[in-house]
Amino acid sequence: MNTATIAVALAISVGTVSAQQVRPLQLSGTVKSSAEQKVYLQRYDNKVFRTIDSAVVEDGRFQFGTQVPLPELYGVSLDTTASPLAVFLEDNPIAVELGDGSGYRDAVITGSKAQQRFDDFRARQRGLKPADFIKEDPASIVAAYVLFRNYSYGLSPQEIREHVKLLDVSLHNTQYVRILNDLATVQESVLPGKKAIDFVSSGPDGNPVRFSDHLGKGYVLLDFWAAWCGPCRRDNPNIVAAFTKYKDSGFNVFGVSLDKDRDSWLKAIADDGLDWPQVSDLAFWDTEAPKLYGVRFIPSNVLIDADGIIVARNIRGEELQNKLAELYGF
Repeated sequence: MNTATIAVALAISVGTVSAQQVRPLQLSGTVKSSAEQKVYLQRYDNKVFRTIDSAVVEDGRFQFGTQVPLPELYGVSLDTTASPLAVFLEDNPIAVELGDGSGYRDAVITGSKAQQRFDDFRARQRGLKPADFIKEDPASIVAAYVLFRNYSYGLSPQEIREHVKLLDVSLHNTQYVRILNDLATVQESVLPGKKAIDFVSSGPDGNPVRFSDHLGKGYVLLDFWAAWCGPCRRDNPNIVAAFTKYKDSGFNVFGVSLDKDRDSWLKAIADDGLDWPQVSDLAFWDTEAPKLYGVRFIPSNVLIDADGIIVARNIRGEELQNKLAELYGF
């Protein structure tokens, strides 16, 4: 057990997730593959799973008694470089059979009511309105998580605040509601008509690049993307087409990548023909610029005029082409 890591994680959790109680886990499980030596426990933190403890596998079994905030979403993993099995853990005995299939597709979780609630959501989420799901059980940690993870990208700042009010007050200090409240405030500051926010990041050569240095000559599309993002890569040809058509009229694109791997980022720039300024902190969702602009999903973008004023957000495909045709007159 890495006690230093756990101490740091608990210090953060206790200070920011006061609605939950720090309790020792009652988590046990089995692993079919005898080759596995350890199982890792990971804490979900704003779209990222961070390892906080590990357990040795003995005779195909493992268990955790780690002191953690409960209820909450955690990851159980055999490999910290791959996506874990996401599990909602509570203050009661929970068992996990990790199985032997890739991606934990054959894993079995028992003992967690929150997990059952989340599985129910996934089974019927198509067409399910967030307000309706929240009202079914407004005190469930799953209600806060789903609002944060599955619905916030499609809600306006006002709608985010309205949905947060539907949650039970016991959830208002969870990480999900704190992030949602901050998100609504940030997004209100970058609505159309607001001044674009400046930032500095690193270009492909590693040198600092200031965003505002690329404003003032015409419309600029601030494009948030990543090499690992399939929808981003599929949308890139549309942005290339727009850039090619309007660049001689002053249109430019400024790319901000949420990549972690430098080589993958540079390869994607070359492969997709992204012939415009690019920057990246190589910090995944901890990248500064997306936080400043309240970005919760990618691809995402902001269209900014020559005076540095935001004129549109998240216009892609035909909508982007139509907007530029309207602005440039052809």
